[in-house]
Amino acid sequence: MTRVRTAEPGQRGAVRRDDAGSGAWRARVRRAVRGAFRPGPWRRGPVLAAAALLLGLLMLLHARITDHAGLGSLVESFLPWFGLFVPVLLAGALWRRSASAVAALLLPVTVWLSLFGGLLGDRSQPGGDLVVVGHNVDAGNPDPAGTARDLAASGADLLALEEITPQARGVYERALATAYPYHTVQGTVGLWSRLPLSGTRPVDIETDYGPLAATRPAAARLAYNRALRTTVTTDQGPLAVYVVHLGSVRVLPRGGFWTESRDRGAKALAKAVAAEPDQRVVVLGDLNGTMDDRAFAGLTARLRSAQEAAGDGFGFSWPAEFPVARIDQILVRGVRPERSWVLPPTGSDHRPVAASISW
Repeated sequence: MTRVRTAEPGQRGAVRRDDAGSGAWRARVRRAVRGAFRPGPWRRGPVLAAAALLLGLLMLLHARITDHAGLGSLVESFLPWFGLFVPVLLAGALWRRSASAVAALLLPVTVWLSLFGGLLGDRSQPGGDLVVVGHNVDAGNPDPAGTARDLAASGADLLALEEITPQARGVYERALATAYPYHTVQGTVGLWSRLPLSGTRPVDIETDYGPLAATRPAAARLAYNRALRTTVTTDQGPLAVYVVHLGSVRVLPRGGFWTESRDRGAKALAKAVAAEPDQRVVVLGDLNGTMDDRAFAGLTARLRSAQEAAGDGFGFSWPAEFPVARIDQILVRGVRPERSWVLPPTGSDHRPVAASISW
């Protein structure tokens, strides 16, 4: 015979055993139902896992992204910054306790490290035979004289300037005359040197004027010229130096990321370098793009980035206040970069870039 109560009649808190049994049974049912509908750690966070996989594939296959409206170039210009999405997704995965999302993050982490992991450390070496500096001095620079003094104090043997205006040209020539007895200015670009120069000429890189450039008078073309080539005489032999300012890139409301002028200039510059007879070549300039951009494949196939070979970190140079991209480049062939670095800001919207090279 089943006992109905667990305490004497009249005792407070008395509980029926059949009630207790049914309550425990109902609790077990509720737990089973909740367990059936609550996903485990490998089923949680499917959106986070998908986002992690898409991020990894985006970085892995960036070269296959269409360049319609400049989309591919835009992605590649800021490709290193896509790594910032990894800690964001990781925080979400930990909050959701999603094992699948954490596992999916292995793809973007691996891809990012394979692309940029080599840039995290210091790759510089002591020594060097020649120090070169390149700087877009900015047409709107409010203090060109101060910029010239800062650049002269860098100790550079070669000083390449871009975006020189007719109004500021005299300022740079006077301020740099003592430290650099040799110089040439071709249009808006110039080179100041401690060593003799010869064979100087402008280089047609078909910038903003495109095919119409050839129809302009020679004086007008030179005034707006944005590239030069010269030979620097060194104790070790001749060194071909190019100073370049490629066309601007713009984000247009209807046209997307406009790179036509820059891309045309990059192809013309790659063609000129390919035809260069000297084995030792240095290219300094504002290329308005990073070396990850597909537009520079012709250049990177023939030249080596001093920053990638001998820099410390990414070496971002633009904008000066908070650099987010390396668009000012020093590229070499036939010489070895020993060290590459970014100089402190001047009055320009770019930071100067420098490299020490040896034979």
